[in-house]
Amino acid sequence: MSSPASIAGHPIHPMLVALPIGLWIFSLVSDVIFLAGLGAPVWNDVAFYTMAGGIVGALLAAVPGLIDFLSIEDARVKKIGAMHMALNLVAVALYAVNLWLRTSSSPGSKLPVGLSVLTVLMLAVSGWLGGEMVYVHGISVDPQHDTPGQERDKIRAA
Repeated sequence: MSSPASIAGHPIHPMLVALPIGLWIFSLVSDVIFLAGLGAPVWNDVAFYTMAGGIVGALLAAVPGLIDFLSIEDARVKKIGAMHMALNLVAVALYAVNLWLRTSSSPGSKLPVGLSVLTVLMLAVSGWLGGEMVYVHGISVDPQHDTPGQERDKIRAA
């Protein structure tokens, strides 16, 4: 089943999710650099702003993700999609709380960093579920009728 939210046959959701995932992981890396004393206080600011950018990116990625989710017909796959979506929504909410906590807490506070660790772990589980939908169940993938070898043989025969 191909994605209804696509550009020139390429699904939009997987293109957009790389942005928040990368920003959120880099936010955690920035926290670790700051807490380990390996860099200047600017690393605390980098963690804050990459987290904020990740929230914006996740909200943008959610729109085509929801469109894809609504097009799923198989009940078993829809259940996986619902769990994937729920984990991502909780992750965005936790990052919003995390961002708010950082505005009123001292740099390097343990609670915001702990929330970042927890949320990155949640993203890993959500990513696993997203991969399950795509690679096992073929969600947002155009059906392939020939293997690359069969396609090559057809071209040679022509």
